[in-house]
Amino acid sequence: MAEPTAITSLAPEAQRMALRMVEAILFASAEPLSADEIASRLPDGSDVASLLRELQHAYSGRGVTLVKVAGKWMFRTADDLAFLLRREQDEPKKLSRAALETLAIIAYHQPVTRAEIEEIRGVSTSKGTLDVLLETGWLRMRGRRKTPGRPITYGTTEDFLIHFGLESVGDLPGLEELRGAGLLDGRIPPGFSVPEPRDAPDLTEDEDPLDPEDLLPSALRED
Repeated sequence: MAEPTAITSLAPEAQRMALRMVEAILFASAEPLSADEIASRLPDGSDVASLLRELQHAYSGRGVTLVKVAGKWMFRTADDLAFLLRREQDEPKKLSRAALETLAIIAYHQPVTRAEIEEIRGVSTSKGTLDVLLETGWLRMRGRRKTPGRPITYGTTEDFLIHFGLESVGDLPGLEELRGAGLLDGRIPPGFSVPEPRDAPDLTEDEDPLDPEDLLPSALRED
């Protein structure tokens, strides 16, 4: 595979320095960075997109790789070496099946209300399940549906994308991918489909902004 050529107005020596700067910025950052955030720290004339492609190529196949998640860039341990970083520690509390199902429904159907989640699952969803997901940081309250009762709508967060290594929720597996992974069996009901997920940050036409009291601690909120 030929090494990509960086298109830039910088001289060769300045180009090499800019590449080193991008590398240092990403290694020093505790959080993923957008191309704009990286560009703000580089010399004028730097082609950030080309620099990132060149750096990604340079780290291909190494112990750490440069990946794009949630529209931002970060270094991450190569998947096949993740076992090296495992430590003996108290295992964090696992999400219940109800929480996992609820998270999956929200990821694929967002923006979605509690009543809509219950309709899809076919069983009731406790407020505690939603509170647990909110505490993980993977779920957020988006707004309120423009329907009687103005129920809260839920969606996923940037932390959700980062944790699962996704650039966007559009990268979630579709029907054929789920079937190929063995997560759906051959007895799928006729007409069954997996919706195309979307996570636009802007409110939709049938959503109102959150009310001030929605930002109170969960114990003081009323959904």
